[in-house]
Amino acid sequence: MLQQSFDLALESGVGAGGIPDAAFEKALADLGPALARLKEQADTRSLPLLGLPSDTADLPPVHAAARRLREGATDILVLGVGGSSLGGQTLAQLTGYGTVGLSSFLPEPRIHFLDNLDPITYEALLKKLPLKTTKFISISKSGGTGETLLQTIVAITALRGAGIAEADLGKHFQGLSEPAKPGKFHALRALLEPFGTPFLDHHTGVGGRYSVLTNCGLLPASTLGLDIEALRAGAAKALAPVLAGKGVREVPAAVGAALHLAAMRSGKGIAVLMPYADKLALFTRWWVQLWAESLGKDGKGTQPVAALGPVDQHSQQQLYLAGPKDKFFTVLTVGAKGKGPKIDAGLAGVIAEPDFANKTIGDLVAAQGLAMVDTFAKNGRSVRRLHVEHVDETVHGELLMHFMLETILTGYGMGVDPFDQEAVEEAKILAKRYLAEGRG
Repeated sequence: MLQQSFDLALESGVGAGGIPDAAFEKALADLGPALARLKEQADTRSLPLLGLPSDTADLPPVHAAARRLREGATDILVLGVGGSSLGGQTLAQLTGYGTVGLSSFLPEPRIHFLDNLDPITYEALLKKLPLKTTKFISISKSGGTGETLLQTIVAITALRGAGIAEADLGKHFQGLSEPAKPGKFHALRALLEPFGTPFLDHHTGVGGRYSVLTNCGLLPASTLGLDIEALRAGAAKALAPVLAGKGVREVPAAVGAALHLAAMRSGKGIAVLMPYADKLALFTRWWVQLWAESLGKDGKGTQPVAALGPVDQHSQQQLYLAGPKDKFFTVLTVGAKGKGPKIDAGLAGVIAEPDFANKTIGDLVAAQGLAMVDTFAKNGRSVRRLHVEHVDETVHGELLMHFMLETILTGYGMGVDPFDQEAVEEAKILAKRYLAEGRG
């Protein structure tokens, strides 16, 4: 269960540099209408994201698609960008995907997320993969995402070059996109459906960066054998106080939103998320997109920064402690105490560290996380601590929903729409024009 403590985020807890207590109280009051709006959206089902935790009807097709993808596959490539990929990646990391050291030893089918369109990387990967046993998941909510379409075309060409018969091409793909609409051209379906490729329908009411708990994120997770029902159950825990009509102070996500809102109003233009667990490293990348794309509007917003403990104590701590006090820190600790390899007492003596004897690696990491929180506070840095005892599907689902709710509520409190992204669309349109004109 997620625990949140924020005394050290406030001026009363850390002195100058903390969020003024009055600003926090004002933000709590301002979030009352925002929380009421969210509750109404849940009651009227006008925000489909809030209905996902209690929904199970869409899960059997996900399991069926996952079984089909795993059958005879050594490798599965997920083709998609942004929210079509980052949600799946953070879930996949529960199995060791993307974790240095572990990822090289993962069992088949190996999963690959091609979320950044790089010609050298994609060409090299296609040359190395055993294409006859490789399958592809092509994800685009609109069906018109340029990167995904080009990746899919190249994959079809590569499969043909590997000797895959035309009649068998469709067996190597799984599409995921919005349902086709009469009279509207749908590029991804036009590309893949003639080969007999099956499609899962992307939820029309849930945008890409919020889609981690839809089939968009759950299909890769199920392919890897993760418990997707538990992910939704965890999300329900974070949503429960909202559905129960609790007040702002009783809803952890609303309290978090109030902290962010007060931090913004107090001149803290940077929000840092720093978990102390490898399983949450890619979670920070997912959160960066969620926060930046949802709240960076109308000249408002804060810059999200992803950090990872304890490694970034060595790469970013100098700036955090001795630089400007313009940041609001969230340190996310995991119950590491007593876990991991034990330190040999004799060897601890050799390095003149007798206090290390018989401690575990987890003991050190737990101490580092707590020390980082206290060091921030002692240096007048605004910091809250989130804590979970472990990271599994249920806890991960709770974290995902907590941060989505926190983002939405912060947006409502700021007076911006946390669901649109007009600035992103502008760049997409221009890129397609430059491609057609041969510019670059």
